[in-house]
Amino acid sequence: MERQTKVTRLAILGLMTGVLLLMAYTPLGYLNIGPLAITFNVIPVAICAITLGPKGGAIAGGVFGLTSFLQCIGVGGTSAMGAMLFGINPFLAFIQRFIPRLLDGFLLGYIFRGSRKVSNTYAACLITGFCSAFLNTLFFMSLLIALFGNTEYVQGLMGGKNVIVFICTFVGINAVCEMVSSTLITGAIGAALEKARLIPNISRKSA
Repeated sequence: MERQTKVTRLAILGLMTGVLLLMAYTPLGYLNIGPLAITFNVIPVAICAITLGPKGGAIAGGVFGLTSFLQCIGVGGTSAMGAMLFGINPFLAFIQRFIPRLLDGFLLGYIFRGSRKVSNTYAACLITGFCSAFLNTLFFMSLLIALFGNTEYVQGLMGGKNVIVFICTFVGINAVCEMVSSTLITGAIGAALEKARLIPNISRKSA
């Protein structure tokens, strides 16, 4: 039984990794609007976190982050912002593109576990889906300001605005679309996974 569980978990991780790569290297994963893109890659990351926990979420997030960084150099698509940041500092560009997605996936595993202890699985999946998009945007923009906030490029984007105002106006409709789509789709997939008994049981008394 334990061996079957391990095989199932590896199969889910492999499938979600394949989905992430497919979405990263085809138009399925991104909808480009302005300097930012609406990304649907946060959804497979959330699914991995739900089914595989923090470690699985971190692995999926790392794959997402790596493909996002590769777009800075034109591999699997091109990110106008990523290319600019890479030209300024390749190492910091890697940190800014990779770490938010890795951290997002890792934390989602704990968010799902915590949510499921106080609610049903469907609600926990909805919360996890929402947090996947929200935290991805929060971490991405926070590191953009922290690492590149003093550069001429980002200062030009800010146009003299307050940091909070800039972030809210800059991400705008992109972030809203990501949160809505991630919440609804993750909830639907999570409900199907529960019926298929692919979501591990979590004791309400366990830490």
